[in-house]
Amino acid sequence: MDLSLNEQDFAFRDEFDEWLQRNPPLRRPDRSEDVFAWRVDWQRSLASGGWASVHWPAAYGGRDATLAQVGIYYELLAGADAPLPANVPGLLCGGPTVIDMGTDSQRERYLPAIVDASEIWCQGFSEPGAGSDLAQLRTRAERLAGGWRIHGQKVWTTEAHHSKWCMLLARTDPEARRHQGITYFVMDMDQPEVNASPLRQASGEYEFCE
Repeated sequence: MDLSLNEQDFAFRDEFDEWLQRNPPLRRPDRSEDVFAWRVDWQRSLASGGWASVHWPAAYGGRDATLAQVGIYYELLAGADAPLPANVPGLLCGGPTVIDMGTDSQRERYLPAIVDASEIWCQGFSEPGAGSDLAQLRTRAERLAGGWRIHGQKVWTTEAHHSKWCMLLARTDPEARRHQGITYFVMDMDQPEVNASPLRQASGEYEFCE
């Protein structure tokens, strides 16, 4: 495997490095309760320059960055003593899933708000007694008229208290093999009751959406 950088990688590095020098992050707040808002502001600064979602396709606001360029990106962020963007789960998991599996209307609805951190996403994968072992997933989803009812409990949902959406995995086919019959829901965290909006069905070992 050739791990050497090419001309495009160096150009990517130089462009982002120049942007960072012109747009350095503000100093980290002294109060811990202010740190998340600081990271939101930083992500919006990145988004204004087209640097918040570099690994996404250009058609959805990214830069089609290669794996090497993503490594360069995070290396330069660290070198600038910059924080990670506030919406890491949305940028790394939620957005790419919507891009790959969602409808055009879902992409239009969710992606811009992920990039500019106006809607934070969290993960609803891990469960008590199972961690992130999806074979042991117990949360189940029951289809009702007009929606779904979710039964179960999730843990380790980082930044859930700041989040608008939860990427919630639930078992929708209890008769399927343990690594199948699982559905990926986009759950509104602001509502008093669970209301999940599933993406459309995908084939494969897991049902990420239905």
